[in-house]
Amino acid sequence: MKILITGVAGFIGFHVAKKLSLTKNIIHGIDSMNTYYDINLKNIRINYLKKNTNINFFKINIENQNSLNALFKKNRYDQIIHLAAQPGIRYSLTNPESYIRSNIIGFQSILECCKKFEVKHFIYASSSSVYGLNRKQPFSTSDNVDHPISLYAATKKSNELMAHSYSHLYNIPTTGLRFFTVYGPWGRPDMAIFKFVKAIKNNTKIKVYNYGNSERDFTYIDDVVNGILKIRNKIPKQNKLWKKDNKSIAKSSAPYAIYNVGSGKSIKLNKLIKIIENVIGKKAKIKYESIQPGDVVSTISDNKDLIDLINYKPQYDIEKGVKSFYKWYKKYYK
Repeated sequence: MKILITGVAGFIGFHVAKKLSLTKNIIHGIDSMNTYYDINLKNIRINYLKKNTNINFFKINIENQNSLNALFKKNRYDQIIHLAAQPGIRYSLTNPESYIRSNIIGFQSILECCKKFEVKHFIYASSSSVYGLNRKQPFSTSDNVDHPISLYAATKKSNELMAHSYSHLYNIPTTGLRFFTVYGPWGRPDMAIFKFVKAIKNNTKIKVYNYGNSERDFTYIDDVVNGILKIRNKIPKQNKLWKKDNKSIAKSSAPYAIYNVGSGKSIKLNKLIKIIENVIGKKAKIKYESIQPGDVVSTISDNKDLIDLINYKPQYDIEKGVKSFYKWYKKYYK
Protein backbone atom coordinates (compact mmCIF):
# COMPACT_ATOMS: atom_id res chain seq x y z
CA MET A 1 0.00 0.00 0.00
CA LYS A 2 1.19 3.51 -0.81
CA ILE A 3 0.44 6.18 1.82
CA LEU A 4 0.98 9.94 1.80
CA ILE A 5 1.33 11.89 5.04
CA THR A 6 0.91 15.65 4.74
CA GLY A 7 2.50 17.86 7.40
CA VAL A 8 5.16 15.21 7.97
CA ALA A 9 7.57 17.71 9.56
CA GLY A 10 4.90 18.61 12.10
CA PHE A 11 4.46 17.10 15.55
CA ILE A 12 1.77 14.50 14.84
CA GLY A 13 2.87 13.88 11.24
CA PHE A 14 6.42 13.09 12.36
CA HIS A 15 5.25 10.51 14.88
CA VAL A 16 2.81 8.91 12.43
CA ALA A 17 5.62 8.64 9.87
CA LYS A 18 7.96 7.01 12.40
CA LYS A 19 5.36 4.39 13.31
CA LEU A 20 4.23 3.71 9.74
CA SER A 21 7.84 3.31 8.63
CA LEU A 22 7.91 0.07 10.63
CA THR A 23 5.28 -1.46 8.32
CA LYS A 24 5.72 -2.85 4.82
CA ASN A 25 3.87 0.07 3.24
CA ILE A 26 5.47 2.65 0.94
CA ILE A 27 5.39 5.95 2.83
CA HIS A 28 5.77 9.43 1.36
CA GLY A 29 5.65 12.69 3.31
CA ILE A 30 5.18 16.31 2.29
CA ASP A 31 5.54 19.57 4.19
CA SER A 32 5.90 23.25 3.29
CA MET A 33 8.42 23.76 6.13
CA ASN A 34 6.84 27.07 7.16
CA THR A 35 8.17 29.14 10.05
CA TYR A 36 5.05 29.25 12.28
CA TYR A 37 7.29 27.79 14.99
CA ASP A 38 10.95 26.78 15.33
CA ILE A 39 12.06 25.68 11.86
CA ASN A 40 15.11 23.98 13.40
CA LEU A 41 12.83 21.55 15.20
CA LYS A 42 11.06 20.74 11.93
CA ASN A 43 14.38 20.26 10.13
CA ILE A 44 15.62 17.92 12.85
CA ARG A 45 12.43 15.86 12.60
CA ILE A 46 12.87 15.53 8.82
CA ASN A 47 16.56 14.69 9.16
CA TYR A 48 15.65 12.02 11.70
CA LEU A 49 13.16 10.47 9.26
CA LYS A 50 15.65 10.59 6.40
CA LYS A 51 18.34 8.93 8.52
CA ASN A 52 16.24 6.34 10.35
CA THR A 53 13.41 5.41 7.98
CA ASN A 54 12.77 4.70 4.31
CA ILE A 55 10.25 7.53 3.97
CA ASN A 56 10.48 9.73 0.88
CA PHE A 57 10.12 13.43 1.69
CA PHE A 58 9.00 16.18 -0.70
CA LYS A 59 8.88 19.88 0.11
CA ILE A 60 5.47 20.87 -1.24
CA ASN A 61 2.91 23.47 -0.21
CA ILE A 62 -0.59 21.97 -0.19
CA GLU A 63 -1.98 25.20 -1.64
CA ASN A 64 -0.09 24.46 -4.87
CA GLN A 65 -2.56 22.38 -6.87
CA ASN A 66 -0.18 21.79 -9.76
CA SER A 67 2.54 20.36 -7.51
CA LEU A 68 0.04 18.12 -5.78
CA ASN A 69 -1.41 16.91 -9.08
CA ALA A 70 2.05 15.94 -10.32
CA LEU A 71 2.84 14.09 -7.08
CA PHE A 72 -0.46 12.19 -7.03
CA LYS A 73 -0.31 11.37 -10.73
CA LYS A 74 3.14 9.85 -10.36
CA ASN A 75 2.44 7.88 -7.19
CA ARG A 76 -1.26 6.94 -7.14
CA TYR A 77 -1.66 6.83 -3.36
CA ASP A 78 -4.05 4.41 -1.66
CA GLN A 79 -4.44 6.42 1.54
CA ILE A 80 -3.87 10.02 2.57
CA ILE A 81 -3.26 10.99 6.20
CA HIS A 82 -3.77 14.74 6.02
CA LEU A 83 -2.15 16.48 9.00
CA ALA A 84 -0.88 19.65 7.29
CA ALA A 85 -2.65 22.77 8.54
CA GLN A 86 -2.15 26.18 10.04
CA PRO A 87 -2.58 25.49 13.77
CA GLY A 88 -3.09 27.80 16.71
CA ILE A 89 -6.09 29.74 17.98
CA ARG A 90 -4.42 32.98 19.10
CA TYR A 91 -2.36 33.24 15.91
CA SER A 92 -5.62 33.18 13.93
CA LEU A 93 -6.66 36.46 15.54
CA THR A 94 -3.80 38.33 13.86
CA ASN A 95 -3.08 36.19 10.80
CA PRO A 96 -6.48 35.06 9.50
CA GLU A 97 -5.40 34.84 5.86
CA SER A 98 -2.93 32.06 6.73
CA TYR A 99 -5.82 29.87 7.92
CA ILE A 100 -7.86 30.43 4.77
CA ARG A 101 -4.91 29.60 2.54
CA SER A 102 -3.78 26.45 4.35
CA ASN A 103 -6.91 25.10 6.00
CA ILE A 104 -9.45 25.92 3.29
CA ILE A 105 -7.63 26.27 -0.04
CA GLY A 106 -5.01 23.66 0.86
CA PHE A 107 -7.65 21.24 2.14
CA GLN A 108 -9.68 21.61 -1.05
CA SER A 109 -6.55 21.00 -3.14
CA ILE A 110 -6.00 17.67 -1.36
CA LEU A 111 -9.66 16.72 -1.80
CA GLU A 112 -9.42 17.41 -5.52
CA CYS A 113 -6.46 15.05 -5.78
CA CYS A 114 -8.35 12.40 -3.82
CA LYS A 115 -11.19 12.70 -6.35
CA LYS A 116 -9.02 12.80 -9.46
CA PHE A 117 -6.72 9.94 -8.47
CA GLU A 118 -9.29 7.73 -6.70
CA VAL A 119 -7.79 7.60 -3.20
CA LYS A 120 -9.26 4.72 -1.20
CA HIS A 121 -9.33 6.47 2.21
CA PHE A 122 -8.79 10.10 3.18
CA ILE A 123 -8.05 10.57 6.90
CA TYR A 124 -7.72 14.15 8.11
CA ALA A 125 -7.14 16.16 11.27
CA SER A 126 -10.08 18.05 12.66
CA SER A 127 -10.03 19.55 16.16
CA SER A 128 -11.85 19.66 19.49
CA SER A 129 -12.05 23.42 18.90
CA VAL A 130 -15.10 22.80 16.68
CA TYR A 131 -17.17 22.32 19.86
CA GLY A 132 -16.94 26.07 20.45
CA LEU A 133 -19.72 27.36 22.69
CA ASN A 134 -20.90 23.88 23.70
CA ARG A 135 -21.26 23.56 27.45
CA LYS A 136 -22.25 19.91 27.78
CA GLN A 137 -19.31 17.74 28.87
CA PRO A 138 -17.80 15.50 27.70
CA PHE A 139 -17.89 16.58 24.07
CA SER A 140 -19.55 13.98 21.87
CA THR A 141 -19.59 13.58 18.10
CA SER A 142 -23.39 13.64 18.41
CA ASP A 143 -23.21 17.26 19.66
CA ASN A 144 -24.02 20.18 17.39
CA VAL A 145 -20.88 22.09 16.36
CA ASP A 146 -22.34 25.16 14.66
CA HIS A 147 -20.90 27.77 17.02
CA PRO A 148 -17.09 27.95 16.75
CA ILE A 149 -15.41 30.84 18.60
CA SER A 150 -12.21 31.19 16.56
CA LEU A 151 -11.38 31.28 12.88
CA TYR A 152 -9.17 28.23 13.38
CA ALA A 153 -12.17 26.31 14.73
CA ALA A 154 -14.32 27.56 11.85
CA THR A 155 -11.82 26.26 9.30
CA LYS A 156 -11.80 22.85 10.97
CA LYS A 157 -15.60 22.71 10.94
CA SER A 158 -15.41 23.74 7.28
CA ASN A 159 -13.05 20.82 6.61
CA GLU A 160 -15.64 18.39 7.95
CA LEU A 161 -18.31 19.89 5.71
CA MET A 162 -16.04 19.89 2.66
CA ALA A 163 -15.05 16.27 3.30
CA HIS A 164 -18.70 15.26 3.55
CA SER A 165 -19.58 16.94 0.28
CA TYR A 166 -16.77 15.09 -1.54
CA SER A 167 -17.78 11.81 0.12
CA HIS A 168 -21.35 12.34 -1.03
CA LEU A 169 -20.60 13.56 -4.54
CA TYR A 170 -17.65 11.36 -5.47
CA ASN A 171 -17.91 8.39 -3.09
CA ILE A 172 -14.54 9.19 -1.45
CA PRO A 173 -14.26 7.53 1.98
CA THR A 174 -13.31 10.27 4.46
CA THR A 175 -12.60 10.08 8.18
CA GLY A 176 -12.18 13.21 10.32
CA LEU A 177 -10.38 12.99 13.65
CA ARG A 178 -11.13 15.63 16.27
CA PHE A 179 -7.85 15.78 18.16
CA PHE A 180 -7.89 17.23 21.64
CA THR A 181 -4.75 18.78 23.23
CA VAL A 182 -1.97 16.53 21.94
CA TYR A 183 1.41 16.60 23.72
CA GLY A 184 4.57 14.58 24.06
CA PRO A 185 8.19 14.33 22.84
CA TRP A 186 9.02 16.42 19.76
CA GLY A 187 5.94 18.53 20.52
CA ARG A 188 4.98 22.01 19.37
CA PRO A 189 6.74 24.82 21.28
CA ASP A 190 3.55 26.93 21.30
CA MET A 191 1.59 24.35 23.31
CA ALA A 192 1.00 24.58 27.07
CA ILE A 193 3.10 21.69 28.42
CA PHE A 194 6.08 22.62 26.24
CA LYS A 195 5.83 26.30 27.25
CA PHE A 196 5.38 25.53 30.94
CA VAL A 197 8.36 23.15 31.08
CA LYS A 198 10.57 25.61 29.21
CA ALA A 199 9.60 28.53 31.47
CA ILE A 200 10.14 26.59 34.69
CA LYS A 201 13.52 25.30 33.52
CA ASN A 202 14.61 28.81 32.48
CA ASN A 203 13.24 30.59 35.57
CA THR A 204 10.91 32.75 33.50
CA LYS A 205 7.28 33.58 34.23
CA ILE A 206 4.48 31.47 32.81
CA LYS A 207 1.46 33.30 31.44
CA VAL A 208 -1.50 31.28 32.72
CA TYR A 209 -4.81 32.29 31.20
CA ASN A 210 -8.21 32.23 32.91
CA TYR A 211 -6.26 32.31 36.19
CA GLY A 212 -5.42 28.63 35.79
CA ASN A 213 -9.04 27.50 35.91
CA SER A 214 -9.30 26.33 32.31
CA GLU A 215 -9.41 22.57 31.83
CA ARG A 216 -7.99 20.57 28.94
CA ASP A 217 -8.10 16.99 27.74
CA PHE A 218 -4.36 16.44 27.30
CA THR A 219 -3.78 13.44 25.03
CA TYR A 220 -0.37 11.78 24.74
CA ILE A 221 1.06 11.50 21.24
CA ASP A 222 1.51 7.69 21.27
CA ASP A 223 -2.18 7.21 22.06
CA VAL A 224 -3.12 9.53 19.19
CA VAL A 225 -0.81 7.78 16.71
CA ASN A 226 -2.05 4.33 17.69
CA GLY A 227 -5.60 5.55 17.10
CA ILE A 228 -4.74 6.93 13.67
CA LEU A 229 -3.02 3.74 12.54
CA LYS A 230 -5.96 1.57 13.58
CA ILE A 231 -8.53 3.91 12.04
CA ARG A 232 -6.83 4.05 8.64
CA ASN A 233 -8.00 0.50 7.90
CA LYS A 234 -11.57 1.19 9.08
CA ILE A 235 -12.85 2.60 5.80
CA PRO A 236 -16.31 4.23 5.93
CA LYS A 237 -18.91 2.81 3.56
CA GLN A 238 -22.07 4.13 2.00
CA ASN A 239 -25.17 3.51 4.09
CA LYS A 240 -28.36 4.12 2.15
CA LEU A 241 -30.43 3.22 5.22
CA TRP A 242 -28.91 6.09 7.24
CA LYS A 243 -31.37 8.58 8.66
CA LYS A 244 -30.30 11.77 10.36
CA ASP A 245 -30.99 12.12 14.06
CA ASN A 246 -29.10 13.60 16.99
CA LYS A 247 -27.13 10.40 17.53
CA SER A 248 -25.97 9.91 13.96
CA ILE A 249 -24.64 13.27 12.75
CA ALA A 250 -21.03 11.98 12.80
CA LYS A 251 -22.01 9.43 10.15
CA SER A 252 -23.89 9.75 6.85
CA SER A 253 -25.41 7.96 3.90
CA ALA A 254 -22.07 8.85 2.29
CA PRO A 255 -18.79 7.02 3.15
CA TYR A 256 -18.02 9.55 5.88
CA ALA A 257 -17.17 9.44 9.60
CA ILE A 258 -16.05 11.71 12.43
CA TYR A 259 -14.38 10.57 15.67
CA ASN A 260 -13.05 12.21 18.82
CA VAL A 261 -9.47 11.30 19.72
CA GLY A 262 -8.80 12.32 23.31
CA SER A 263 -7.79 10.88 26.66
CA GLY A 264 -11.30 11.11 28.06
CA LYS A 265 -10.00 13.01 31.09
CA SER A 266 -9.47 16.71 31.77
CA ILE A 267 -7.19 18.61 34.14
CA LYS A 268 -7.09 22.22 35.29
CA LEU A 269 -4.03 24.20 34.27
CA ASN A 270 -3.17 24.95 37.91
CA LYS A 271 -3.06 21.23 38.67
CA LEU A 272 -1.02 20.58 35.52
CA ILE A 273 1.56 23.12 36.66
CA LYS A 274 1.84 21.33 40.03
CA ILE A 275 2.52 18.05 38.22
CA ILE A 276 5.21 19.68 36.07
CA GLU A 277 6.79 21.27 39.16
CA ASN A 278 6.97 17.86 40.82
CA VAL A 279 8.52 16.24 37.74
CA ILE A 280 11.15 18.98 37.30
CA GLY A 281 11.68 19.54 41.02
CA LYS A 282 11.30 23.29 40.71
CA LYS A 283 8.61 25.90 41.41
CA ALA A 284 6.95 27.85 38.62
CA LYS A 285 6.82 31.64 38.43
CA ILE A 286 3.28 32.43 37.38
CA LYS A 287 1.60 35.47 35.89
CA TYR A 288 -2.15 34.99 35.88
CA GLU A 289 -4.20 36.57 33.11
CA SER A 290 -7.82 36.58 31.99
CA ILE A 291 -9.12 34.11 29.43
CA GLN A 292 -8.06 34.95 25.89
CA PRO A 293 -10.36 35.57 22.91
CA GLY A 294 -11.09 32.32 21.08
CA ASP A 295 -10.26 30.09 24.07
CA VAL A 296 -12.84 27.67 25.46
CA VAL A 297 -13.01 27.12 29.21
CA SER A 298 -12.99 23.34 29.21
CA THR A 299 -12.53 20.34 26.92
CA ILE A 300 -13.01 16.65 27.55
CA SER A 301 -13.51 13.94 24.96
CA ASP A 302 -16.25 11.33 24.78
CA ASN A 303 -14.43 8.51 22.98
CA LYS A 304 -17.33 6.05 22.85
CA ASP A 305 -17.47 5.89 19.03
CA LEU A 306 -13.74 5.23 18.84
CA ILE A 307 -13.87 2.61 21.57
CA ASP A 308 -16.64 0.83 19.67
CA LEU A 309 -14.68 1.04 16.40
CA ILE A 310 -11.13 0.08 17.40
CA ASN A 311 -11.28 -0.64 21.15
CA TYR A 312 -9.39 2.61 21.72
CA LYS A 313 -7.70 2.69 25.14
CA PRO A 314 -5.28 5.53 25.97
CA GLN A 315 -2.24 4.18 27.80
CA TYR A 316 -0.80 7.42 29.19
CA ASP A 317 -2.15 9.41 32.13
CA ILE A 318 -0.94 12.99 32.52
CA GLU A 319 1.79 12.19 35.07
CA LYS A 320 3.32 9.47 32.90
CA GLY A 321 3.05 11.66 29.81
CA VAL A 322 4.68 14.72 31.41
CA LYS A 323 7.58 12.57 32.64
CA SER A 324 8.10 11.22 29.13
CA PHE A 325 7.98 14.69 27.61
CA TYR A 326 10.45 16.07 30.16
CA LYS A 327 12.87 13.22 29.54
CA TRP A 328 12.89 14.14 25.83
CA TYR A 329 13.09 17.88 26.56
CA LYS A 330 16.21 17.50 28.71
CA LYS A 331 17.91 15.48 26.00
CA TYR A 332 16.94 17.81 23.15
CA TYR A 333 17.84 21.04 24.98
CA LYS A 334 20.89 19.77 26.88
